[in-house]
Formats: sequence, C-alpha cells, structure tokens
Amino acid sequence: MAYMKKTYLTSYEEALGLGDEQMKALKARVKQEKAEHPPRHIDSEWGRFEGLHGLSEEQVDDLAKKVLAGMTLEQKVNQMSGDESLDSIALSITREYNKTPYYGGEDPELGLPAVKFSDGPTGVVMYHSTAFPVPVGRAASFDRELEYKIGNAIGTEIRAQGGNYYGGVCINLVRHPAWGRAQESFGEDPHLLGAMGEALMNGVQNHVMACIKHFAANSIENTRFEVDVDMDERSLREIYLPHFERCVKAGAASVMSAYNYFRGEPCGHSAYLQRKILKEEWGFDGFILSDFVFCVRNTEDSVNGGMDIEMPSTIHWGTKLVDAVRNGSVREDVIDDAVLRLLRQKIRFAQVNAGTKPEPGKVVCREHIDLARRAAQESFVLLKNDAVLPLEDKKGQKILIAGKLAEKVNIGDGKGSSAVRPPYAVTPLEGIYRRAGEAAIFYDDGADLKRTAGKAKDADAVVIIAGLTCADEGEYMETFSGGADGIVGGDRSNLRLHEDDLRLIEACAQNNRAVTVCVMGGSSIIMDPWCEDVQGIVMLWYPGMEGGNALADVLFGDVSPSGKLPVSIPRDESQLPFFEVNAVKAQYDYYHGYFLADKEGYDMRYPFGFGLSYTEFELKNLRVSAKAAGEADTVKVLVDVTNTGKRAGTEIVQLYTGYCNPSAERHLKDLRGFERVSLEPGQTKTVSIPLAVRNLAYYDDAKGEWAVDPISYRIIVGNSSADAHALETTLEVR
Repeated sequence: MAYMKKTYLTSYEEALGLGDEQMKALKARVKQEKAEHPPRHIDSEWGRFEGLHGLSEEQVDDLAKKVLAGMTLEQKVNQMSGDESLDSIALSITREYNKTPYYGGEDPELGLPAVKFSDGPTGVVMYHSTAFPVPVGRAASFDRELEYKIGNAIGTEIRAQGGNYYGGVCINLVRHPAWGRAQESFGEDPHLLGAMGEALMNGVQNHVMACIKHFAANSIENTRFEVDVDMDERSLREIYLPHFERCVKAGAASVMSAYNYFRGEPCGHSAYLQRKILKEEWGFDGFILSDFVFCVRNTEDSVNGGMDIEMPSTIHWGTKLVDAVRNGSVREDVIDDAVLRLLRQKIRFAQVNAGTKPEPGKVVCREHIDLARRAAQESFVLLKNDAVLPLEDKKGQKILIAGKLAEKVNIGDGKGSSAVRPPYAVTPLEGIYRRAGEAAIFYDDGADLKRTAGKAKDADAVVIIAGLTCADEGEYMETFSGGADGIVGGDRSNLRLHEDDLRLIEACAQNNRAVTVCVMGGSSIIMDPWCEDVQGIVMLWYPGMEGGNALADVLFGDVSPSGKLPVSIPRDESQLPFFEVNAVKAQYDYYHGYFLADKEGYDMRYPFGFGLSYTEFELKNLRVSAKAAGEADTVKVLVDVTNTGKRAGTEIVQLYTGYCNPSAERHLKDLRGFERVSLEPGQTKTVSIPLAVRNLAYYDDAKGEWAVDPISYRIIVGNSSADAHALETTLEVR
C-alpha cells in the first residue's frame, strides 16, 4: 500500500515547519529509502482490468461487486488510501510537485490499479507538457468545441505519461476578482462555468478519469483551510452548485472536495453536500477524492460524511479506518459503497481506448502546440481600440514594446496545482519580433521612465505589456515557496496594476497618441483612470506557451480578436461584493458580478460578455420558435447576424433571460446560452440557441424543490450583459 516502507514525518504540520537544512536531510533520506526499497507497481496500465471492452453498466457493476466480495477489510481500506509517503509529498510540494503521477489505492497482490493523479488546470503538471492559456482566458473564447479539444489533448498527455486521472477541471465560481485562483476557473457566471467545465471534462474523459473541483463554495485562497462559508439555500442551489450538477449529470468520474468549511463543517466532512446533494439528489455514482494535505481532518467524520479516498497520503485513514470499522464508529457498508465507486470507475476507464496508450511523442506534439496558440488567440479580449490596432508591419514603421513583462515567461501560476512546465514558452517580445515584418521593433523595460518617454515620443506606436504574475496571485504557498524567488501568491489585496506599470503607462501616454496596453492577469483588473489616456487595451490573461506568437497574430491583424469577458471589470472596488483576504467567516449571497451590477445599476467599465473585434456586427430579426411553451419543452431562439465591416471576424451571440412579475426575487437577467459565429465581410448567418424551459426554474426554499414560474420571460440577445442595443422579445410559459 505505501509508496515507501518508512516515513520520517508524522504530519503535514511537521513538514511545514522544516527549515532548509532539515529539508536537505529529508531529501537524502528519501533518496536512500527509494534506492533500498523501490516502489513495486503493477506492470500493466489497468492490472486485472486490462483488456476489458464493451461491458454494459450492469456488467461493470457486477464485476465491481464480485471483486469487492473477495476482499478483506484491509484490502478495501487500501483502495481508499493514498499511497504516497508524507516525506515524498513534502519534498514534491517544495521542489517538483506532481512530476510523476501520485498513486492511491494500488494493490499489486489483487491486481487492482491505482488512481494515478495528475494536476493542472492549464495543462498536465507532469514534465514536460503543453501549457495552454489559463481557464479564465479560455472561458473568454466562449468556445465549447475548442475546450473539448483542449481536454482531449490533456487527457492524451496524461495517459502518455503514465497517469489515469486528471484533477484540473476547476469550476468554482469567481465571486470576487481578488480570489487568488480565479485564473483556474471559467469566470463569474454559472452557465458559462457549466458549459466550459463540461466540455473540458468530456474531452479529458476520452482518455482518463476527470475530477471536477472544489466542492463547494471555494473562492477564498489565503484562509482556504479555515474559512467558514455560509449562504442561504437559494444562493447555494442557483449560484454555487448548478455547474457542478451539470458536470455530474454529464458523467464526471470524480469530484474533489474543498478545504473550506460550509455552514460550520469542513466540506470534506459534510454529509449534506456529499451524501444528500451529490450522491442522493444528483445520483452521482463516481467517487469523491479529498483535496490534498488538509482536506481530511479526522477519520470517522470524513468517511461518514461521504469521502471515498484520502489523497495523496494516508494520514487519517489506513489502519485508523480499519480500527474505526472494527470498533463500530464506521459501518462496513459505508466502506463497501466507497470501494464500489472506485472499482466501477477503474473498470469503466480501463475500457477507454483499451490497448491504445498514446506514445510519449504525443506530449507537446505539433497538434497540441497549434491548439495552444489558437486557444490564446481566442482568449484575448479587445477592450478598447481608437484606431490603433491592428499594427502596421510596413517598412519605416517604428514600434516600441515597453514593460518588463514583455520579455518574461508569464504563463500563469508557477507553483502547486497549476505549475505546468512546458519545454519552452514564447514571450510577448519574442512573438512580436518574429512577426514584425519590415517594421522596426524597439524594446524598453521601463526602468528609466525618462528614457522610455523619449523612445515613446519617437515611435509610431507603443505596446505596453503590463500586469500581474504568480507572485501576485495564485495558490497560496507562503511557507513552501518563500525561498530565493519569494513567491507567495494567494488572494489579491490590490485590484489595480502595480505602481511601476501605472507610471510607465502615464509616461508613454503623455508622449504618444497610439498607445496599446496589453494586460496580463488571472481575473478583473481595475483600469480606471488610466484607460481614458490610452488608445488600445487588450486583456491577455496568462496566455500559455504560445502566448507571444498568438499576441503578435492579433496585434498585426492576422487574427481578429473575438474574446468576451468571462468576468466583469468594475470602475472601482465599490462595484464589487465584500471580500476579506484573511476572512475566517464569509457570507455569500445571490448577487455578484453582472448580477450585482444589474441590481444596483452600476455602470461597469467593461461588463461581463464584452469584447470588441476588428470588424462590426449587426444582430437583427430575433424570434423564438414558439410564442408559448410548457415546462418540459425546449424552444429555439434565433437571430440573424451580419458582418457589416471590412474584415472577417467572429462574434459571440449571448442569450439572457429576464422575468416579468416573478413569484420570487430573481436577477434582472441570467445568461442561458451562447454561440460563436464566424463571418466574412457582408455575410449573414442565422444563429440558433436552444433554451430548455426547465432551466428557467428557481429554487423554492419553502418547498425545498425547483419550480418554473408560469409567467412571461424576457428573451434578450446581444453581445454583452450590458448591450444597449440588445434585441428583446418574450416567451410565455404555461
């Protein structure tokens, strides 16, 4: 069961307190132990399940029960227990997190394969994999098909490197842009989260098991181990859970529990979340995996609360769980249920692409590199363009590239679960140099503002690369990463650019009237007041290993930008819900993002769903396939879209619904669907978006059930959540 025969640490708390010399000694001991007692793994990919194919769900269940019937209590508990030693995990977190798969529940004697875990919302954390743009950037594409292809590529690369499980489908809602791990998710809207999360999950599960995380209400990072989140039932059901339910109903193999507390209880111990809602109400038949390190607090509460496997190390389970069963504090049928869930998924996924394990050459292959570049192109959001973009590449054109981030590899969080390590990454400066044609490119890091201002005055155009890095936001790892680089990350206390970026923007704007600012970051960054002083703004997010090439493609007009904001960008902090970086208690409610903006009448600087193009689009002739519908019906919402400009481009048509005299308080509008449509100049296409009436339901607190109001619904179609020219009609629901 254990990865190593001996362990030196007894708790993660002990690991957190080790100094440099102690860590060095631990590394030497671990190396010696591995040499003397190398791990013994099953030779084949799926052990006794190797070669299975074509089994029905009934046959899968029968086989799982047959295997379970022949197991001892100790063997059952072994299936539920992480195989990695505390020593190796402590070292990997500080040095080489998830370089190889983390094993859990392997049993060579019974031929039962492990859950072989690989992390990474932006790609595969195991060396050296394709680094895609961060999920919040990919959400800006509103491209489900592309996200499915990215999932397929990630699943391929995991399996090629010996894994069978992907822990990177993060669908936590971005309630506030200060959340340090907002970059790992798909934005502020439940519908968008569900659509993109489902697409990623389905692509991954062409190859390996996928995990959706973190269940539930996880959106504070610095105090993630202790913060207690409370909310009313409607907010839970309508805002924080719909995207999880969508992915569960679509066949998610696994769910990862969250660190935070929910209504006074750790999420990983919550029978309400894990047993009642997830397993009973939603019919989830996969398994629940603990988040690493501190998710399981004790033996009995976590198991009885619905957790199925403790990862990556056995701390509270293992022999402690065996003892808990024998003393009666945990029933053996609870153990049987967890093991059946694990066995069923191993049997199911042993049949996925059986016998066709991808070759190592599929990792960072040409196809995946091209996919990363396309994903970056589609992720960029053009927020402002006063006739400065696209740039010209003709002879005699002088373009200044300014800012220290222009020459820095900045592809997202470089630590913990997002630490994808590609073999290379193209910086903005490199990409622009390669594509500049006959234009002359000059670079200045902005350290000497007088010098930079002089260069800006002499340039035909200025492109500033500004923004954040993983030292500003991301997974909070103060203790483990306070070494030479001083990386901390975590939640943001400041939602604006750094002072040196602001001074650089000011210096360039005062000396040039063709300034474009390209902003890097993992969520909303407040751009007032400097946004008034520049002529172009592009939101880059963290664009992955091909980001520099993709940026050049867009800046020089080879590709017209098509991204739309998956988060709202406010004018100032007062337009956001309350957020406390060091909170130990948090109260969430029904309003955040564009829901809050609509409620309070806030004029956001750049609203959810907003994004410009190098061409123009016109929407007209909105209609619904039926004027009235019943609760079980699905109607089609149709609109004609015309490219009225002179360039080819892609528009993202967004469908929202509003409510006329509802029985309960509702948002002013909710996103219900979207479609990408690509058009040549002058071309018109009809876009059709399905709308299931049952998705218009609200959660009735008093009755504890979903209800569809028999009222008139506003059907709103536009190109952002605050489109003043949106088209509108109504649908009567009987």
